[in-house]
Formats: sequence, structure tokens, C-alpha cells
Amino acid sequence: MSQLSNFLRTYRKRSGFSQVEVAFLLGVHDGPKVCWHERYAGRPSLRNGLAYEVIFRTPARQLFKGMYQKVEQDVERRAAVLKNRLSKAKPSRTIARRLAALETITQHHES
Repeated sequence: MSQLSNFLRTYRKRSGFSQVEVAFLLGVHDGPKVCWHERYAGRPSLRNGLAYEVIFRTPARQLFKGMYQKVEQDVERRAAVLKNRLSKAKPSRTIARRLAALETITQHHES
């Protein structure tokens, strides 16, 4: 991955917090969990990802930019496959609605 998986350490350093202080704000017992997240050794839970967003007042998609880009590419690729499958189905309002939703997902990828 060309981008860093996350920018947690950068934002923590900017805020002046120690890993122990961030761990406290996350509601965990000590700093190793924060170190683990900062070093990309593990993915934080959704709850912790949202907590990081609150702590650093920065959207999670920005804090975890590398991971976000990978997820975005994977979903866009699968959406294109599903769009292709559905375009071969018998036309209906439901199919049209699904295709429109898939178009919005794949639009970024195709541009």
C-alpha cells in the first residue's frame, strides 16, 4: 500500500497526548493497544475507530486513509461486477434502483 495505513501516531503527537492518555480516552487499560494500532499491527474495532475520530476531531476515513483507500477499491471492484451481473437481469424498478445505487459507487472508480 503506497499510503500509510493510518495517521494515528501523527495526530496523537500533534495533540500532545501520550499513548496511555489516548488509551484512557478510548476506555482501554494502557498504551500497548494504542501502540498496536499506530504500528498497523491490528485494526481497531469500529468503536475505537470512531473514538479516535472524536479524540482527534478528524474523520476516520482520514485517520485510516490507507485502509480506507483499500476498502474503497475493493468495494468499487465488487460493485462493478455486481453492476455487470444485474445489467443482464430482467429489467424492473428494483433492478433499476440497484443499478443506480451501484452507478454511484462505481462512478468514482471510472472517472
